Amino acid sequence: MSSSLPRPRVGLFVTCLVDLYRPSVGFAAVKLIEASGCQVDVPETQTCCGQPAYNSGDRLSTIEIAKTTIAAFEKFDFVVAPSGSCAGMLKKHYPSLLKDDKAWGPRATALATKVHELINFLVDVRKMTAVEARFDGTATYHDSCSGLRELGVKDQPRQLLASVKGLTLTEMEDNEVCCGFGGTFSVKYGDVSNAMVEKKTHNIAAVKPDLLLAGDLGCLLNMAGKLKRQGSTIAVRHVAEILAQETSDPALGDGS
Repeated sequence: MSSSLPRPRVGLFVTCLVDLYRPSVGFAAVKLIEASGCQVDVPETQTCCGQPAYNSGDRLSTIEIAKTTIAAFEKFDFVVAPSGSCAGMLKKHYPSLLKDDKAWGPRATALATKVHELINFLVDVRKMTAVEARFDGTATYHDSCSGLRELGVKDQPRQLLASVKGLTLTEMEDNEVCCGFGGTFSVKYGDVSNAMVEKKTHNIAAVKPDLLLAGDLGCLLNMAGKLKRQGSTIAVRHVAEILAQETSDPALGDGS
């Protein structure tokens, strides 16, 4: 008599922006992770990853947030976030932040080994090569800074997007250049941030896509806002929404 192995348990780190602005990204993430053969849990005790406090120099608050996050997620086989920025915080910065704490330092390091950005997890860990989705139109993709530079997320979303029926992906110029969001950077240096996002939306518009995609909601909100103020009708979505065909909600920046 054959027996099946238990499915890996994944703790979904939802992220603040997904929770508050775009829950459909969270639903899409659950759908994709389950399709990869995993069980998904969403710990109710999770909060922000601590980036705003960390980037503002408030290390004490960040440490308390990190401890809460570690306690909520360390029981899972994997921790997955639909955001390279938040995943990078857990994976790269928690161990450094808590390295001198004899109790929490090892726990932070152990958690970091389990943390993955969503598309990286699907492709590199779960070996997903295709999805059952359709989008009839053209799209361009923005490589968000943290996902690209901290976690090496570049080819993975493009591999899965290539399997979306009807979708044509056209690369914009400088797709790896920052959009100007950078969390608190856009607040502290508004003029610089605005100049950066203007260059980005110029490059987006130049390839005339129906859709702008990225893997970080902060970047998407920044670019969607600028596009909308410029009168653009380009729809803006998280890549997970297209891969999971979670497209019932209005697209960011489509004027709706």
